Amino acid sequence: MADIEKNILQVKKDIEESESLFCREKNSVMLIAVSKTHSVEKIKKAYSAGQRDFGENYLQESIEKIEKLRDFNINWHFIGSVQSNKAKLISHNFDWVHSIDKLKTLEKINQHRRDLNKKINICVQVNIDQEDSKSGLNISEIEDFLLESRKFDMINLRGLMAIPKPQKTHELQYKTFLRIKKIYDELVNKGYNLDTLSIGMSSDYSAAIEAGSTCIRIGTAIFGQREK
Repeated sequence: MADIEKNILQVKKDIEESESLFCREKNSVMLIAVSKTHSVEKIKKAYSAGQRDFGENYLQESIEKIEKLRDFNINWHFIGSVQSNKAKLISHNFDWVHSIDKLKTLEKINQHRRDLNKKINICVQVNIDQEDSKSGLNISEIEDFLLESRKFDMINLRGLMAIPKPQKTHELQYKTFLRIKKIYDELVNKGYNLDTLSIGMSSDYSAAIEAGSTCIRIGTAIFGQREK
């Protein structure tokens, strides 16, 4: 088993150093520990090291974990593909959803969230490199989507999420991340009340922080390779 406590501390140290190096405010980057395919025991180890935000991709697996960890003060982030038929379970069990790209799905989440009488945090997924294999809105669709989203009363629209193509160097990865940061900044300057840019994973989070990420999603660097 990976030395999870040690890994958490190392990633947090890396974040602090990147914040300083790239002239970011201290504690301006949220760490999400991506626990998909990993056990409840591993999540507890990360929790004991001070981690409170956890990301899951697979709904049924995540619901089982959430049920076992109800007594823990965890913020759960859904970062996987969202189908409309999953909307009720997601809206009832998660604090954040990072992977929204359909208004129909957002409408269903909004409807079911009324059962809790508490808004849910949402990031809109952007397909920054227009890859057929990935979900997300095209750049030209983002603003219309944000405008339409305003009608949903239980949605707290926080920002954008993207998973760009991997690049060979830090500099190339930074340039890709900077593209989504510029889109984000343009929307904020137009008056959209956004505060979250969910970009960066285990292999590229330093470049993401340099570009302006406020939320990095780290799995392998914390938990090791995925469990089969």
